[in-house]
Amino acid sequence: MGRVCVLDTGAEMVPLDTVLKKPAPSREPLFVPPRRKPREPKRAEPRPPRSFRIVDVATRAVLADGVGAREAVGALNDVRSIVDVHVFVWEPKAERWRLLTLAEQRTMWDRRSP
Repeated sequence: MGRVCVLDTGAEMVPLDTVLKKPAPSREPLFVPPRRKPREPKRAEPRPPRSFRIVDVATRAVLADGVGAREAVGALNDVRSIVDVHVFVWEPKAERWRLLTLAEQRTMWDRRSP
């Protein structure tokens, strides 16, 4: 006589005897780890002021370098159009200048005095 097999989880055929006979649960005590003590939140270090660089697109001349936000917006007063300059911000973690997106540049452009 052949053995009777059934389809177990997945696509595996197993003998019916193994499915019907469940192993007895072990009587070993469960290990429950102790609750962790909550960590104290790290104090955020104050972020240094942003540093900006403004470069003329046509001549590649640096109009402002390493200036704060107020001076950068002031330097934009002398610019005819927002597309005439590239505005960069210094990223201290990456240690490089990052070109601002057009939306970020437009925000600075809107803050300048007409």
